[in-house]
Amino acid sequence: MRILIANDDGIDALGIQTLVKHLEQQYEVLTVAPDRNRSGASNSLTLTRPLQPVEVAEHSYRVDGTPTDCVNLALSGMIDGHVDLVVSGINHEPNLGDDVIYSGTVAAAMEARHLGRPALAVSLVGNQHFDTAAKVILQLLEDSHTLVLPAGILLNINVPDLLYEELKGLQVTRLGYRHQAQAPISAQHPRGLPSFWIGALSEPHDSSDGTDFWAVENGYVSITPIHTDMTCYDAQSPLKKWTDTLAL
Repeated sequence: MRILIANDDGIDALGIQTLVKHLEQQYEVLTVAPDRNRSGASNSLTLTRPLQPVEVAEHSYRVDGTPTDCVNLALSGMIDGHVDLVVSGINHEPNLGDDVIYSGTVAAAMEARHLGRPALAVSLVGNQHFDTAAKVILQLLEDSHTLVLPAGILLNINVPDLLYEELKGLQVTRLGYRHQAQAPISAQHPRGLPSFWIGALSEPHDSSDGTDFWAVENGYVSITPIHTDMTCYDAQSPLKKWTDTLAL
């Protein structure tokens, strides 16, 4: 199996380096990742300037763009040959609940699904046991041939920051959600211009049993299937009843 690895923390991040080290022992691995931290880039593409990939090692490229740029370039012709699977990560810190809206890690996997490849996004809920997350991915890949998912589905995987032996198992979950984001933080600008840091993420609002928040809090690896079709089908019928009463 030929695997493309991307991330949003940058090509030099410990998470992606750990993932490459583990996967290349069993698979052919290609790495295409941003040249710096692009956390929070979501699904953005760079359309206002050309991108300049640089080969930093054999089968490893850094790109002066977003995570989505990296996967788009890699799967659209920058790299010769077929890619069987895309793994995005290992992200530093979680991508749980609402985080997936902003996550460059999840966005890279989503771009892979748009381009017709199976994809996983993997995050460590912390910054210590990256080997644990890499071992989880290896375990999942060993039996991946038995998994059949509908088109457009990617898997968002969050691994507790524990030793591998301390994990309680796997849980299939749904996305929870957080409270409203915290207020922006005022920052001093040397020229006195109004400046702010975006406020920190809030605590979970829905972390009940069955959510990704609950799983990792209780020592389980959370696996959430995410659909790239953002249509809310439940809203179509009441919306149609409303629009049918309107005349343009």
